Amino acid sequence: MTLTNGKSFWTRHFSADEFGILETDITFLLIFIAIFLVSCYFGYILRGRQLLHTTYKMFMGAAGVEVLSLLLFCIYWGQYAQDGVGNSSIKVLAKLLFSASFLIFLLMLILLGKGFTVTRGRISHLGSIKLSVYMTLYTVTHTVLFIHEAQFFDPAQVLYTYESPAGYGNIALQFLAYIWFCYAVLVTLKHFPEKQAFYVPFFAAYTLWFFAVPVMALIANFGIPKWAREKIVNGIQLGIHLYAHAVFLIITRPSAANKNFPYHVRTSQIGIMEQNTEKFPHHVYGNVTFISDSVPNVTELFSIPSNNGSAGGITKPVQYPVTLGQCYSHLTSESHHVIIPPLLNGGPGSLKVPVGETQLGGLQQLHTPQIHHQNGFPEYFSIRSTGPQPM
Repeated sequence: MTLTNGKSFWTRHFSADEFGILETDITFLLIFIAIFLVSCYFGYILRGRQLLHTTYKMFMGAAGVEVLSLLLFCIYWGQYAQDGVGNSSIKVLAKLLFSASFLIFLLMLILLGKGFTVTRGRISHLGSIKLSVYMTLYTVTHTVLFIHEAQFFDPAQVLYTYESPAGYGNIALQFLAYIWFCYAVLVTLKHFPEKQAFYVPFFAAYTLWFFAVPVMALIANFGIPKWAREKIVNGIQLGIHLYAHAVFLIITRPSAANKNFPYHVRTSQIGIMEQNTEKFPHHVYGNVTFISDSVPNVTELFSIPSNNGSAGGITKPVQYPVTLGQCYSHLTSESHHVIIPPLLNGGPGSLKVPVGETQLGGLQQLHTPQIHHQNGFPEYFSIRSTGPQPM
């Protein structure tokens, strides 16, 4: 005996509480594919500017996993529309990917709240332990939630996933994550107030997101009739995920008109800065002119923002012979000494001169390195002078 709900493909094998789920999933799948492709394009631009940081890669990963999850959901519901049974393994895998996307995005938000890749290059050892413990607890509760649903939920009844002890535990962990998020953002703004252009809208937007998930769960459990619960909750849940991804995509778009862009330190500079401190120098943005969308700004490859917000590097006049030791000293702004070859001062042996000072004894004054053009291309790495050349 086969019981059906009309002859339409969209309703024939679906119960009343499942009407519209397949159409909703297909719609959100197309939207999330567009978001993922746009994030990949933005990632390509950021990679060309050496601003493709770990947090943005996590966002791209969360969007990609979300697309895979929705694709599997569409496959499951499409097969269910054909035979009225479907493949339960595909549905379980889709739910696992959906939860994985949520966890990746949640971890990214907490890391950004702590300033990772925005105001600091690494998380402290204690902070890493706390994050590991919290994400482990969240993963375990999600796993228990799936096991509880598979073992104890009666398929003849219409029950919501969060209507269980493990579901309430997830809601409690969501509130704990929001408290941690608030504290992290406030501490970051206290030490880096110049980042308010990013963190104020970031905090406001994701405060709504943090409260939307538990509020939705409570409303679904106590406010939505059982005959309409599954389709309504499915649409609201996907809408919340879409809101979270769309907001992050907008506030991190690599455009000169975007005043909320968070990153100012290039990926090639993080290793040098982490030698002395885990925090980045105070600076608003590194490339406010956005010279190119596909190639790095060569004039800023070796430029590191100083504490007063100005960039140091090859644009600063140098009043002494340029050697490899001096270039490294100039980049890291540390106090090093360099060896001047004996040919320059005419005396035997070598003489140590602190960087930033010039010896005016027997040393002939050299000109500041200039950028010369040949065949229309600047020679950024050629140093010419009218005086004697070091050997």
